[in-house]
Amino acid sequence: MRISLGYELEVRGRTREVERQAFHNVIEQVVLGDELGFDTAWFVEHHFTRGFSHSSAPDLVLAAASQRTARIHLGLGVVLLPFQSPIRTAERVATLDIVSDGRVEFGTGRGASPLEYQAFQRPFEQSRALWEDSLEAVLAIWNADGEPVSRSNEFFEIPGVGVYPRPVQRPHPPVWVASTSLDGYLAAARKGYNLLGMTMLKGIGDVAADIAEYKECLADSGFDPDTRRIALMIPWFVGPTRDEAIAVAADPVLWYIRRQVNLVTPPDYYDARHATHRVLGQLAAGLPPDEAMATLREHLMVVVDDVAGSRKAVARIAEAGATDLILQAQVGGLAHGHVCDSMRRFMTEVAR
Repeated sequence: MRISLGYELEVRGRTREVERQAFHNVIEQVVLGDELGFDTAWFVEHHFTRGFSHSSAPDLVLAAASQRTARIHLGLGVVLLPFQSPIRTAERVATLDIVSDGRVEFGTGRGASPLEYQAFQRPFEQSRALWEDSLEAVLAIWNADGEPVSRSNEFFEIPGVGVYPRPVQRPHPPVWVASTSLDGYLAAARKGYNLLGMTMLKGIGDVAADIAEYKECLADSGFDPDTRRIALMIPWFVGPTRDEAIAVAADPVLWYIRRQVNLVTPPDYYDARHATHRVLGQLAAGLPPDEAMATLREHLMVVVDDVAGSRKAVARIAEAGATDLILQAQVGGLAHGHVCDSMRRFMTEVAR
């Protein structure tokens, strides 16, 4: 199983200095991740989510990290395609691929916040169509290899132009799709895209069932499931003992969870099945701290444990069908030193 890092880039504090330091800390963590052997550093894209995520320009953070690292892949997890022209997406991702010498992983998504759609003047109810049209256009640009491309859409225009620069990876970086719903999993499978998921809202049992359906849909759509990657992103802290892990990480993790379930509403929030799982997340976050951590840990919505417990959790994730594990090691304002200790402990003792 490939082990990666995932960042919301939380800022737990109001001052500009706290915000500045948070950015510098995560870049230092990516540098450490490169040294320790993590596969990819993934950065989300969110807007207007004060505290929860200040990662509104992940390509710039990854460009900075690219100049201080040698091998770790750089994951856009994800580019919110509906909010900008496919031309700009193709240009910026290709530029990042060039300056990183071909290390980009291109994660795509449609966004999870009605407020984002309002601010960027896009109809939230058309999010899937907007994402599909934008992704098709970006891939058409890259596949054209600099030749003119024409596309016309209500929300963007590509007027027969060649788009540069071109990515180092040919014909383009690997494509991933992020989703928290079964419908999103199946949409990715029908196109043969790699999958970015999480256990935060559903828990590992229901996510495993969705992964099985994703693989079945891949096969039905003519793709070999064994050639596609499935990544799950989970807040994770490894301590010397379980009690020490909980003492250090419970507060930051619960701070993060409470904001996750309240700030980020998936586009399929009206779906009854998904709404049930959203309530599960809200209920867990609203329990007293000890009960909340027990519930979250039971369903692998978070992992806060010692080395032995972390190994068992990794085994459960592999059994669920994941090929990649994305650790949210920096979560909820957890101190930088604790994050680095957990990263080292995971790679030297859990993943050995």
